[in-house]
Parts: sequence; C-alpha cells; structure tokens
Amino acid sequence: MTQELHIVGGGMAGSEAAWQAASMGVPVVIHEMRPKVGTFAHRTGNLGEMVCSNSFRSDDDEQNAVGLLHWEMMQAGGLIMRTAHAHRLPAGGALAVDRDPFAQAVTDALIAHPNVRISYEEVTELPADGQWIFATGPLTSTALGAAIQAETGSERLAFFDAIAPIVYAETIDMDVAWRQSRYDKGETEAERTAYINCPMTREQYDAFIDALLAADKTEFHEGETAGYFDGCLPIEVMAERGRETLRHGPMKPVGLTNPHDPETKPWAVVQLRRDNALGTLYNIVGFQTKMKYGAQKDVFRMIPGLEEANFARLGGIHRNTFLNSPTLLDDRMRLRTRPNIRFAGQVTGVEGYVESAAMGLVAGRMAASEILGRDLPIVPQDTAHGALIHHISGGAEAKSFQPMNVNFGLFRPLDGIRGGRRGRRDRYKAYTDRAKAAWAEWLQLQQAAQAAE
Repeated sequence: MTQELHIVGGGMAGSEAAWQAASMGVPVVIHEMRPKVGTFAHRTGNLGEMVCSNSFRSDDDEQNAVGLLHWEMMQAGGLIMRTAHAHRLPAGGALAVDRDPFAQAVTDALIAHPNVRISYEEVTELPADGQWIFATGPLTSTALGAAIQAETGSERLAFFDAIAPIVYAETIDMDVAWRQSRYDKGETEAERTAYINCPMTREQYDAFIDALLAADKTEFHEGETAGYFDGCLPIEVMAERGRETLRHGPMKPVGLTNPHDPETKPWAVVQLRRDNALGTLYNIVGFQTKMKYGAQKDVFRMIPGLEEANFARLGGIHRNTFLNSPTLLDDRMRLRTRPNIRFAGQVTGVEGYVESAAMGLVAGRMAASEILGRDLPIVPQDTAHGALIHHISGGAEAKSFQPMNVNFGLFRPLDGIRGGRRGRRDRYKAYTDRAKAAWAEWLQLQQAAQAAE
C-alpha cells in the first residue's frame, strides 16, 4: 500500500501540493485547522481562501515573470490556476478572481478527489516519521510556530502584511470617478474598463497625505517589530518615506484620462479593482493599512468619489511568519535536519498567492515522487519555479533574507541579449522562451518515468 502524504495547511500551497500528489496516485491527507481553529484574516473553512487581494497579478506569460509562473502551473495541470481562470473577473492584464466561488471550487475539487481526505484538526508538532509538507502560510499557529522554532534553533522571522479595504460599488460617485484600466490594457471592453479611478488635484492629494500621517494607527504588541515586506507596505508607511511616494506608487496618475475632464491631468489617482463577479464590491488597490477603523473611514472618504463610500471590509494588519529558508531548506524543499519534512508556500519566504501555489506544486510532486520511488530531477533553475526554489534554498543572502515575489532578477543572465530598459522587451521574451522549453522538458521526464513503470 502506498505511503500517505500529510499536508498541513489548506491554503494556496497546501491545496496545490495535495492536488499534484493525489493526481500522481499518492494518498493525501490535508490537515486544516479551520474552521475549528480560526484566524483573524479568514472568514470560512474553505480551502484556497483568499484573505488579501483577489488578484493573481499579471497573466502575461511572455513579458512578466508571474505570468510565466501562471503558464508553467497550467502546463503542470495546476488546480489553482485552472480554477482561477474558471472564475476570473475583468482586471485589465491581471488575473483577478471572484474569491468566494474560487475557494469553493478548490474545496469541492479536493473533496471529490478519491486520493484526498481532509482532517480538520490543528497540528502542533513536527512529526518524527512519515512524509509531510508544511504549508501553513504566514499565519502559522502559535503552537506550531514554537515547534518550528525549537527545531530550527533560530528565531521566527516576522514582517507585517496588511489587508486592503473593500468598498460597495453602489456607494462610489461615478460622476467623479470613471472606469478605465491603465493604458487601456485588455482585449475586451470589460478588461479595458476593469478599474474604477478616483482623481485628485494637488491640493486634495496634500490634504490626504496630511490626514494619513496624522491618523490613529494600530499599536504593535510587545516584542513585535515593524519589519515590513517592501512589496506590501501599508500606505501610511509609504507616505512616511516621502510625500511623493504614493504618487509614484499605487496612486500614480499615468496611463489614465479622466473623461469628466479630459484636458486636466490628475495629480494622483486612486484605483479600485473589482472584487466579485457581480461587480458589487471593489478593493482599493495598494491601500494596505494599519490605521484604526474609525480613522480609515475618515481618511478614505477624503478621496474624490468616495465621500459617501460604505465599506464591506476595512483594512487590517497581522504578523506573518517565514523561515530563513536559505539556511534551513535543501533544493528539494526538505528541512535539512528532518528530511521527511518539506515546507511550501509563503512560510518558505516567497510572497504572493501565485508564488505560494507554485511552491506547493513542486513540493507535492517532489514528495509524491519520493514516496513512489521515482527519481525526480531538480527543477531547472531557468524556469520560474526553479528560479524561486534556487532563491529560497541558497541563492539569497541569508543575513538579509526577506519574502520575494518572482521576478526576472532571479533568473540567470542570458548571453547575447541587450541589457538596459531599451532591450527589456526582447530580454523578457528570451527569458520566457528559455523557461518554457526547460519546464516542458522537466514535465516530459516525469511523464516518461511514469510510463516506464
């Protein structure tokens, strides 16, 4: 009888790992503590629940590293990407989804799989035997975090990740705001009008920054430090770094024309992205925050078009946990001191839904191959998956290690390709062409090994 694979955590990484291993014929047990043990960020007990943004970011597999990761996962029969495409919403060049039906579909697919069963119990220790994948994400429970800390001998590393607020669409003043994706991206009218834009004059922007800086903020608990991940900074932290920071970040006014006043270029623009299929909810893009709830309402209603806004959810902030993976994990994502245990997802130090699911995909395949006695080749470094694995398993500097999104900076340089901004388009296409060829070959080797049995 084939040995069971135990997967702790039913988020993006755990769900994808379970799907990959089960599809290879390995019996899988998913250990998910929700809904019996909840977290402040989750609302349901569904697998694959999205708690922050509803976007899987760019779907461009020729010019964007995360889009390449989408492509690789689809080629590998990835559950998360397949389900995302089935529940996608208009979002310009991004892959955004209707989050509740998405999570329900992921849950239903895993429950229906004959090789998968789900145990709704909290795991608080690192098991001494058996094959395990820990994909508990940034909200790893206190008890399990303590067990990981005891095993690794190092302090848990922490950064703060914030949740952006969601607005009821009917309360947005469309006499002020307008619908348009930046640079009119998208092949359909729905894609080209996927975002709601709220323009600001220089005076309105300055008043907004003043209010943001003066607003009451959530206090840190004793022993916590504000070690933010730069890719998910609260807006008030960005504002503290300089008054123009937001205007060159999530509030940049480029690629947009206000149809209410086409001759006047906004000084800044706040964008909202559709959050559900009905188009009744929109999240404020890039507006992660640690302001207190009352302050959030006061400050956000200063945004033109949101003066009467009602909020379906306000922003929040929480402590995230991740390993110093370069010192702890090998290139097969195994804990060096306990090779029967693998880690996957955000707890390994990758950032984002897509990256988390991708690490689950390879961890699930690696663990299943080991159980089945197959020699699975190392993931090629020139693929998007391989670039991430190389980064977290030794490519990054351990002393300054922090969560990382996939990006072309993690890829090995190409010979004979022009550098700099002017050569970027050709260079990115060369990266993705090379990665696709390497990924296809890696998948074919696995198919050949299975066929030979």
